[in-house]
Amino acid sequence: MLVGGALVTSVSGRTYEVADPSTEGYLARVPDGGKDDVEAAYQAAARAFPAWRAVPPRERAGFLRRLAATLGEHREELATLDALDLGSPYREMLLDVERAAESLELFADCALELRGEVIPASAEHLHYTVREPYGVVGRILPYNHPIMFAAGKIAAPLVAGNTVIVKPAHQTPLSALRMGELFGGLLPPGVLNVVTGVGPDPGAAIAAHPGIRRIAFIGGERTGRAIQEAAAWAAVKHVTLELGGKNAMVVFPDADLEAAARGAVQGMNLTASTGQSCGSTSRLLLHASIAGEVTERVRGLMRALRVGPALDPDTDVGPLVSAAHAASVLAAVRTAEDEGAVVATGGRRPSHLDRGHFVEPTLLTGVTQDMRAANEEIFGPVLSVLTFTTEEEALRLANAVDYGLTASVWTRDLIRAHRFAAGFEAGFVWVNGVSRHFPGVPYGGVKASGVGREESVEELLGFTQTKAVTIFGAGEGSSAR
Repeated sequence: MLVGGALVTSVSGRTYEVADPSTEGYLARVPDGGKDDVEAAYQAAARAFPAWRAVPPRERAGFLRRLAATLGEHREELATLDALDLGSPYREMLLDVERAAESLELFADCALELRGEVIPASAEHLHYTVREPYGVVGRILPYNHPIMFAAGKIAAPLVAGNTVIVKPAHQTPLSALRMGELFGGLLPPGVLNVVTGVGPDPGAAIAAHPGIRRIAFIGGERTGRAIQEAAAWAAVKHVTLELGGKNAMVVFPDADLEAAARGAVQGMNLTASTGQSCGSTSRLLLHASIAGEVTERVRGLMRALRVGPALDPDTDVGPLVSAAHAASVLAAVRTAEDEGAVVATGGRRPSHLDRGHFVEPTLLTGVTQDMRAANEEIFGPVLSVLTFTTEEEALRLANAVDYGLTASVWTRDLIRAHRFAAGFEAGFVWVNGVSRHFPGVPYGGVKASGVGREESVEELLGFTQTKAVTIFGAGEGSSAR
């Protein structure tokens, strides 16, 4: 782990084993940190904060650019670690390294956006605001994009003048640990700290630490709520959450149906993360008049995907992250069948693979909104097809879940596209597209999908607090209003 600029073991000396989900084989033993390790990281980050906040923003941006360049120099190594650790194809993990570097560059470019404003509230006084960092920030990360999140999500808090403690997911810690080795010598000691550990202890310790007043979490809804609760009991904190999704992709008869079918598969993020993505459009809402045609196209595209080990260059879809998660996904498919859905393709372990946590890309038809497959996030390669006959029904179905992260509508009718963009209860909407993020465009959810926005200036400003200043004339401040 990286604590105070030094590579350290856990305070307890405990370690835990990390396995390859493609082969179920042993990869490494890593430090099993806990509350004491978080405390050590906090103390290091708190010591580093006064000097780091005093570094001018453009100089902090220069540090970020050096981090981005270092990622580029080690892209193959980091992508290999993520492919082994997570199971997603190597070529996709190369893209994740590039996206992490893009994020560092984006927020380096935004450094001078850390500006206040002058407010003409009265003619006799000067009123202005300044942006100030929080101090020590905790970033608690999911397993589905290890280096993209570990490296990319430190950019905004660092350039804003905060020091950071990163807690990667226990399933996929290897690239974050390597990042700590690479970045530790490029930043002042204590500015960046990386704490790993299995179980809830490290994340819970960050959430409950009274000195860590700014927390950002990406992951499941239940854990997000637990973090909110722990944070609220510990102190008054600013907590942002990017949580789950059960996102709708709505297709109308006037759409390019071939492109829409490809989009339905792409929107599941099967090649990038085996469907383990909160932004996946895992509910495909088809107009009844085209449902059969589009479903058959999607079925063919899903069946053509090759499932296999992450380092096999012919692999399109890798394994799920763990045996427990693979079992959970298959159980969700069985539940869908019990409730009346039909498995049009997939729904089982691939017969040609003896080891690894693999599940075939799965298409469920005959799904209705009262089924669990239409409401609960499965977080795997399972796409549910529902049908509608009117715009009103389509929008009602799209918004009928607790989540609201992303949504997509496919149509050539621009007026309809705007109606749905306005009507979707979602934080991010695509029209005739899916999945793609654009640096600088805010990303985040509504309802149970979270609070806060990332990947944009909004994220940067979210790691600052506003201070207002009013200047009176000499002797005026003591006078009555």
